[in-house]
Amino acid sequence: MCEHNHEHSHTEKDTPWWISQRKLLIALIILITLLILKYAFKITIPFYASLILNSIAYLLAGIPVLQMAFRKAKRGDFFNEFFLMSVATLGAFAIREFEEGVAVMVFYQIGEWFQDTAVDNAKKSIKSLLDIRPDKVTVLRDGKQVDVDPKTVEIGEIILVKAGEKVALDGKLINERAAFNTAALTGESKPDTKYKGEAVFAGMINLETVAEITVGSSFQDSKLSKILEMVQDATARKSKTQLFISRFAKIYVPIIFALALLVLIVPIFLVSDYSFRDWFYRSLVFLVISCPCALVVSIPLGYFGGIGLASRNGILFKGGNFLDAITTVDTIVMDKTGTLTEGVFEVKEVHAVNGQATTLLDYAKAIESNSTHPIAKAIASHHPGDNSFITEGIEEIAGHGLKATINNKLVLAGNSKLLDKFNIRYPEEIKQIVYSIVLIAIDNQYAGYITVADRSKLDAKEVISAMRARGLYTVMLSGDKTAVVDEFARELGVDKAYGDLLPEDKVSHVQRLIDEGRNVAFAGDGVNDAPVVALAQVGIAMGGLGADATIETADVVIQNDEPHKILSAIKIGKITRNIVWQNVILAMGIKIIVLILGAGGVATLWEAVISDVGVALLAILNAIRIQNKTV
Repeated sequence: MCEHNHEHSHTEKDTPWWISQRKLLIALIILITLLILKYAFKITIPFYASLILNSIAYLLAGIPVLQMAFRKAKRGDFFNEFFLMSVATLGAFAIREFEEGVAVMVFYQIGEWFQDTAVDNAKKSIKSLLDIRPDKVTVLRDGKQVDVDPKTVEIGEIILVKAGEKVALDGKLINERAAFNTAALTGESKPDTKYKGEAVFAGMINLETVAEITVGSSFQDSKLSKILEMVQDATARKSKTQLFISRFAKIYVPIIFALALLVLIVPIFLVSDYSFRDWFYRSLVFLVISCPCALVVSIPLGYFGGIGLASRNGILFKGGNFLDAITTVDTIVMDKTGTLTEGVFEVKEVHAVNGQATTLLDYAKAIESNSTHPIAKAIASHHPGDNSFITEGIEEIAGHGLKATINNKLVLAGNSKLLDKFNIRYPEEIKQIVYSIVLIAIDNQYAGYITVADRSKLDAKEVISAMRARGLYTVMLSGDKTAVVDEFARELGVDKAYGDLLPEDKVSHVQRLIDEGRNVAFAGDGVNDAPVVALAQVGIAMGGLGADATIETADVVIQNDEPHKILSAIKIGKITRNIVWQNVILAMGIKIIVLILGAGGVATLWEAVISDVGVALLAILNAIRIQNKTV
């Protein structure tokens, strides 16, 4: 891609534009004054006075371009926009078309200024979306509240976040509950209530009373810092379209120089009243029109806009290449738990052999309270339990369940393999139950069971329906048992579903789809999904604020866990692709028309510079539209 001269565009934040661009403005004033005198008042300025005034204006506007052209020429690089513009404008001076030569350079530089400003603003808008880390944080030290730089806070310290303040560091909530605005991280403005022990992330805004948080990671290792770094890196990853334009520009500019030379030379043999000055002028017009700025600036600007639009919607693309890739996806493969389901289990049914469900739940609560497994948590939170129950000798039997002594009775809670291990008989029909089941045995006697099920997300069925309506093939993969997976697949309308899968089985299924020629996007939320996320053409991390491995591996990170964001990501990719190709067609179409007119002597340098700058500005304005889209 052509390099741009940024010497005139990257200024200090507080510097007014009219000061930073004063040389260009003076050149423009001189040019306008000379044109008014020449064409409005018909005043003929003496040759040397005109040469001096135009030269001053030319140098004020064009020195950065001339310097860049000279530096590149010293390295043997003559086929670039700076050398092209230098040759064209100096050529205009050579044939005494001073004002036109100045106009080409001035308007070219004005176009560059607008382009650089647009690109800078796009990058700043991306950064500002997530660069919301506070400069100060209140930390408890020796019983006192001290305001310090977040970078100095150590893991394990306690920070205080007042109502309305932003959380500066990741950690766990000490309060019983607190409500936070997570819009900057997830794109969702609705409050998110956190409870004691739950994770709180930097960038969230505390909405209510003072929140106390135990710091769990350093400032530079916070999720927000990692995400911010990732978004900034994304602008450096070029899409296939950008890479194509880069290669195209390297071939395009030498061809244009060759064609301009032919415009000058070929007519010698074909035109009887050949005028070197006229045909040299036409070749200069040809050079000015051919400048590829509109392409090489508006295209990356389009991808910056796409990345920014996605960020505002809580979707992080790790590069413009993934904006392109997601538009070609025809198969969406999704993990079940946490992606299509809430990942929050709840008790569905309690069945006690003796009919005393409350007593069964008391024993279940007493033993399951000692496990961190999601199913155990669901049972423990479902029933208040009997405080008089004394639990001793807790033992976890891997892959089976728990064993403990409760009120001097041996209690087992787990799957059918646990009861088989202890030779405890239970009804065979239990194995036909679809939902996850916990069998309870008391003193070596089967006492009953509790079924637990995850619930599908509110928008899951609607999203699957929308995906199928778009012609996308949907597949659900899960480590949960096949009966449960099949039930969810029927409920949601998924095309194909597979259960009882290990991580390597998920990889095999996705590889098979890829081998069939499908373009696969895989969406998952857990660390165990990282291998298959890496394998798919587009890997999507769901709820990426909680899964480091998935963030590192994924190409797209959806910061909350809502499935409809997958469709939003596809839509943003297509919006970006459409606008980028609109710019390519617009720029090339107009340039080809004006090139033909220039070679035929119809277009002058004025038309050339207006068409070049005009096309570039139209392309930029079109690219900026992406940032204002809604999805």
